Amino acid sequence: MAIAAARVYSDGHRLRALRLDDPGDRPVQDHQFAWIGLTDPDAAELAMLQARFGLHPLAVEDALCEHPMPKVSVYGEQIFVAARTARLEGEAIVYGETCAFLCRNYIITVRKGSDRSYTLVRRNLEDAPIQLRHGIAYVLYSILDFIVDSYQPIVDSIEDEVLEVERRALDAFLGREDVTHLFNLRQELMRFRRMLGPMEEVCARLEHLNLPLIDDQVRPYFRDVGDHVRRVAGSAEALRDVLSSVFEVSNLFEQQRQGEITRRLAAWAGILAVPTAIAGLYGMNFEDMPELHWRYGYFAILVFIAIVCFVLYLAFRRARWL
Repeated sequence: MAIAAARVYSDGHRLRALRLDDPGDRPVQDHQFAWIGLTDPDAAELAMLQARFGLHPLAVEDALCEHPMPKVSVYGEQIFVAARTARLEGEAIVYGETCAFLCRNYIITVRKGSDRSYTLVRRNLEDAPIQLRHGIAYVLYSILDFIVDSYQPIVDSIEDEVLEVERRALDAFLGREDVTHLFNLRQELMRFRRMLGPMEEVCARLEHLNLPLIDDQVRPYFRDVGDHVRRVAGSAEALRDVLSSVFEVSNLFEQQRQGEITRRLAAWAGILAVPTAIAGLYGMNFEDMPELHWRYGYFAILVFIAIVCFVLYLAFRRARWL
């Protein structure tokens, strides 16, 4: 079995290791609790835990889901909590899952699809016996707080990328790769924002659940995690607005560039229309046309065309079309 750690605690201190492979191991006393951490267990391993600790079958079924949404379910004297971990790889947010089974004096955590172990959380708790005396409720808070702490760096990293692209958009026009990159980031933020809503509900339910497993002194800590989730959600929503503004600015600059090109083409077309019109008139081969047989007619027409074109050029320059 992929056991990260299984330990028994008493009065905030680590007492001993719990041997899951030994059915005859000493049971956990009422004044003690055990924290069992698993990594990527299969169905058979969860079934073994279900049989040994009496886990509710619906909770085990939720834990076996491929991508469970954050939720809190109450089954009699048991609580099942599902949370989503997240990390940024390139321009994609990769999600994992962490499920927790809370019994009277057991907490079983199941980590799937995440490379961030809870070793640091366990070490910090073991170094703070005063907090660890609160039991499994405080362990659950510490895990959720550790998960939520990883959300803000994702938003910060995406924000840095967006600001860099925004600076490039002010200096030059965005290429297809930049636009595609921004679009992908916007899609990832939308999915991330949809996950944060249920995560906030999880913290709210844990704060208000009226169960003996949740110590009244620990409830305010879940409110703190919920506030953190709301701050991350607000940052993600603001960043989506920034992405939309970058798209709008890029589109406005592109329209401005196309308008400038159109005006230049129209100005040169107006200038070239003068010699084209005069050449067309004198190319009709009528015999009775003004200055047709004049000795200096050809040169006079060239001078006339040059003067008119120059006047038009100055007029378009003054209008900033050229």
